[in-house]
Amino acid sequence: MTPIKWFMTFLKKYTKLIFVGILLTTLIAVLSIVNPYISGVIVDDVIRGRNYDLLPRLLACLLTVTLLNGIFRFLYQLVFETASQGTLYDMRSKVYRKLLEEDFAFYNKKRTGDLMSRQTGDMDAIRHFVAYVIYVVYQNVLLFIFALLMVFTVNAKLALCMLVVLPFTAFTTYRQAKEVKPAFQRNRNCFSSLNAFVQENVSGNRVVKAFAKEDYEKEKFEVENDKFRDAQINASKVWMKYVPLFEILSNALTIVLMLYGGYMVIQEEITLGDLVKVNGYLWMLNMPLRMAGWWVNDIQNFLTSVEKIYATYSEEPKIHAPRTGGIHEKLRGDVEFKDVCYRADDEDIVNNINFSVKAGQTVGIIGSTGSGKSTLMNLLCRFYDTTSGQVLVDGRDVRDMDLYNLRDNIGMAMQDVFLFSDTIEGNIAYGRPDCSFEEVKHAAIMADANHFINALPDGYDTIVGERGVGLSGGQKQRISLARALLKDPSILILDDTTSAVDMETESYIQSQLKTIQNSCTIFIIAYRISSIKDADLILVMDNGCIIEQGTHESLLARDGYYAKAFRNQYGEIPYDLLSEKQNRRQSKGGE
Repeated sequence: MTPIKWFMTFLKKYTKLIFVGILLTTLIAVLSIVNPYISGVIVDDVIRGRNYDLLPRLLACLLTVTLLNGIFRFLYQLVFETASQGTLYDMRSKVYRKLLEEDFAFYNKKRTGDLMSRQTGDMDAIRHFVAYVIYVVYQNVLLFIFALLMVFTVNAKLALCMLVVLPFTAFTTYRQAKEVKPAFQRNRNCFSSLNAFVQENVSGNRVVKAFAKEDYEKEKFEVENDKFRDAQINASKVWMKYVPLFEILSNALTIVLMLYGGYMVIQEEITLGDLVKVNGYLWMLNMPLRMAGWWVNDIQNFLTSVEKIYATYSEEPKIHAPRTGGIHEKLRGDVEFKDVCYRADDEDIVNNINFSVKAGQTVGIIGSTGSGKSTLMNLLCRFYDTTSGQVLVDGRDVRDMDLYNLRDNIGMAMQDVFLFSDTIEGNIAYGRPDCSFEEVKHAAIMADANHFINALPDGYDTIVGERGVGLSGGQKQRISLARALLKDPSILILDDTTSAVDMETESYIQSQLKTIQNSCTIFIIAYRISSIKDADLILVMDNGCIIEQGTHESLLARDGYYAKAFRNQYGEIPYDLLSEKQNRRQSKGGE
């Protein structure tokens, strides 16, 4: 499907409205030829012929046509604006839904600012085309044809003289259209790049300030801003070169009329009233010639925007989701990795991963940075598909499962915590928006978040997020954990979720997780031994491979990577020294 055919699928819904608008536009074009004709009659029959009895009827006709023109003009603008807003609404919704269906690989290579440009500037160019360009081009083509026909009815020689201008206008229009398309493509690309740069720096303003790099970022912004300015100027140069030509060609019609038309009046080949008629039609001939350059710009801007939106929309996700429609099945939580390998960008991320977990067990995953810990969980959630091997949940390959049901059964507290610009209650209840406040509070207590939430000015109604109140890293992690717990998942994934909390808080959270251990399978990715010590199975990863696996005691006895990591973190101090603090915290009940 071509970009234009794709666009037409949205416009087709409003065919009736467009047809009504075209009909009204046609009526206006027809009515536009009446007033100049009446003006000529007034000159010949009323002023020169002294037939004053015709004047009241002619004036009434002029007023009626003017009134009808105003009404029809209002109606067709309303119709086209309604069609444009409806088309834009449907297209924006369709594109947004497709963006939500895209996988991680898509967002890894796309900049947020570019995607925002597709939904804002490019969409507005399409709205402008439907709301304005369609009817104005059609109307002016009709005006030119009707006016030319009326001039032929007055005098064929005069009309033919005016037609001499048309080949030059057509050639100029063709040349401009050829030059303006790449100029607009550069313009849209530079706009997207500038938009992406600003979005990235606004989001990362804390990092910029922390490193005192304001001047450096200003310089980078100036470079992007200069590129956009230059692209705008280069695009402007195109119409600056051609628009004056259109003005000259349109004014040439006036010269032809004044010189040759005046000569014909003197020679009595046409009457003075005929000259007034043709002069009245002159604006209908001039307007299309003068505005042709601007309309070519608008059309090329529209075509460029449609192509860029469709290019984004047409990218198919690599994760294809078999879905039976509306299925909701509670999974047990058995998980098995069988000879799993994953490769991306010609690099092996994980290799030959084999382990199995029964429902209700806890798995700890530890290893160096970049060893593939989070990748295993991404494969389990099917954010990526394995290159080879199988990831099985309850004995079924995740690639054969309903994707949304699979993820609906998984609660995930991600390493990179993201909170929406919403209340704390809304953020926690994101996975179950219909739950009660008591359930939200219970999840917050389990995540050890209830006490600091209550200390906030508006409690659970406090607005958080990118533009909300500042929360510490540990507080954000606990809200993220509460959000995952509230889902009551079959599989719970905690990706370095307690890295920003103190040991006492971590110990309390672990004790709360034990209360739900039998109802869900828990995966804990951590760097702290304390976070995974009590797991039923501990996986030690390095360079994308599982180099050790077993329980805490068996791994210590092996005296390998895990034992070395344990000694580096705790030395020879027994781990159970934390138990006294843990018991004190449990007695408080997280309140």
